[in-house]
Amino acid sequence: MALMSIQPNPSTVVISAAPAPRWAVWAAHVTTLVVLPSSLWRIVLVLGYPAGYSDAGFAGFETVGAKVWMLTLSVLCELGAFLTLGLVRPWGEVVPGWVPFIGGRSVRPLAAVVPAAFGAVALTLLWANVPWWWTYPHSDMTPAGNLVVGILYQPLVLWGPLLAAVTLSYYRRHHSPRRRAITAE
Repeated sequence: MALMSIQPNPSTVVISAAPAPRWAVWAAHVTTLVVLPSSLWRIVLVLGYPAGYSDAGFAGFETVGAKVWMLTLSVLCELGAFLTLGLVRPWGEVVPGWVPFIGGRSVRPLAAVVPAAFGAVALTLLWANVPWWWTYPHSDMTPAGNLVVGILYQPLVLWGPLLAAVTLSYYRRHHSPRRRAITAE
């Protein structure tokens, strides 16, 4: 069932898609959680704790550049995971009013679906080897550190598939034959 909502400009009427299914909302929220363990581990490294590395292995992480990179990577991963929520929330259909220049405008479905789909594929490929973490040599880590870091990175395997599922749900809700008929009127 389509809903009508008035945006900041009273002459702009947006036809919203059906609400996201419960499983898609759940999956979108889980994406923010699967990124968290590895992000927190990197922040621990930034704070100066070896977090599983041997003294020699940790030396490379003590530079300002390495700390900036690890902190930036953690923030970007969390922001990227947070964007998944836009596929199940109203701000994925209408840009929030506080966003300069485009606030209050409708989001074209393909403008959300295409980057999300590419992201899902890239993340799936990027993290596909993580289940085999322990088969790769990690001579710069302690045995306990190798175990813990491997466990902390395992949830990342789910990020791409979860994003793909939520993206497919968004696409289906915004490209249904009923929605096309309503927006054409």
